Amino acid sequence: MRLDKFLKVSRLIKRRTVAKEMADKGRIKINQVVGKSSSVVKLGDELAISYGNKELVVQIDRIEETTKKELAKEMYHILSENYKNVGE
Repeated sequence: MRLDKFLKVSRLIKRRTVAKEMADKGRIKINQVVGKSSSVVKLGDELAISYGNKELVVQIDRIEETTKKELAKEMYHILSENYKNVGE
């Protein structure tokens, strides 16, 4: 599945266009390598997503074409969540 679609379906990012923009700016890494919006993700991949002053690292557990909001969190689990200080 494409990276931008996975991020939208899993609800890690609410809109696919935002996921595409973030990936194209190099703010998403797949297994420590900068990913593009068209990069293919698979089970077990580790995603590092930089949201401004926060970095979220998750591992992909399931891949679904569509899912209900309540089940979206079952598609991944959080490995770490780091906050950067605003003056660094």
